[in-house]
Amino acid sequence: MSAPFWAQHLHQMTSMSTMALAWASGMAYAGPMIMTMLCSPLWGKIGDRTGHKMMLVRALLALTVTQFWIAFSDDVFSILIARLLQGALAGFIATAQAYGSSLIQRDQRGTLMAHLQMATAIGSVSGPMVGGYIYGSLGFNQINLIAALICGTCTLATLFCLQPVNGTKKSVIVDAKENQIHSNSAHSLSPLLGMLFAIVLIQSAKMMPQVFFAIYADQVLHAPPWLTGACYGALAVGLCVAAPFWAKRFAHKSRSAVLREIEYCCWACAVILGFQALSHQWWQIVVSRILWGVFLAALLPVFYSLLSKESSDAQQGWVLGLGNSAAKAGALAGIAIGSLGMAYLPVAQLFWPIGFIYVLTAFVLRYQRQQRISLTLMSKSI
Repeated sequence: MSAPFWAQHLHQMTSMSTMALAWASGMAYAGPMIMTMLCSPLWGKIGDRTGHKMMLVRALLALTVTQFWIAFSDDVFSILIARLLQGALAGFIATAQAYGSSLIQRDQRGTLMAHLQMATAIGSVSGPMVGGYIYGSLGFNQINLIAALICGTCTLATLFCLQPVNGTKKSVIVDAKENQIHSNSAHSLSPLLGMLFAIVLIQSAKMMPQVFFAIYADQVLHAPPWLTGACYGALAVGLCVAAPFWAKRFAHKSRSAVLREIEYCCWACAVILGFQALSHQWWQIVVSRILWGVFLAALLPVFYSLLSKESSDAQQGWVLGLGNSAAKAGALAGIAIGSLGMAYLPVAQLFWPIGFIYVLTAFVLRYQRQQRISLTLMSKSI
């Protein structure tokens, strides 16, 4: 709820130079993402051993305490420390994915990831809207106080309502023949590393427009603020509408078939971004962003689903933590690339690099699929 207002709040707290404000705002935004990226796999690994319910309680309790901390802080340094701790100790999404995966069968995990992605998209749109109303009516501190109360309520509900899932210390048994095939394929791309790299690319492409889209809407579309907000929301609408469809479509398909179809989705995203680069009418942008959301719904949840399905039950938290760390890394890279692009390209042309990222992702997925087919043929010949 507070995300859009950090720079303004820090500016109002104390008189800082423009450079100091830029650094403080960057730390408030990027600091928690960096800490989550570094710590999520660790919390996931602990959850694999101790059970993911208590990791949910830990994440929500950390959010509760740090939101209270921020609500009653009047010092910039103290707020930034709270934000860093929030990123390090929270990591709720990865933990929720691991907890949900431990309750259901493997063939249902695609649907789970799609529903969690829908919930995240709805929250990312509705949170700033509600936060904007509270900020205008009550002030910034009240946003964090209300958020702390919400997180505290969720902590109690999780502690007393959710069923516990025991951790496991079982090791993963890897088939010796398959292990031999992988070791003999010196040039093959590890499936795990390939999925993580694809997540970085997809998330960076998704986040790049966050840097420049408001300027693009103002300078190219000459759109009022409400229309800019509608363009932002259009992406979430497409994602929420399409996520159940993709989850159902991919539920019983083989890994190779899923990779082939999401490769096609990446090509579709590249075409849509090219259309956005050539569009100068607001309705064209709204339609293209809805379509972009439709195909985005087939990407990130599917990658999480593949990571979950192909990992042992004893490693769900660790692997999904790696996936969420890759997503955070992609988000940071997207913001950095978008900011750098603004310095060298006209704002109307900044959609082309995003399309190129989707083309690169499509080739990565094709390479992964072909390597998988080659390994399968080798295993049958041995």
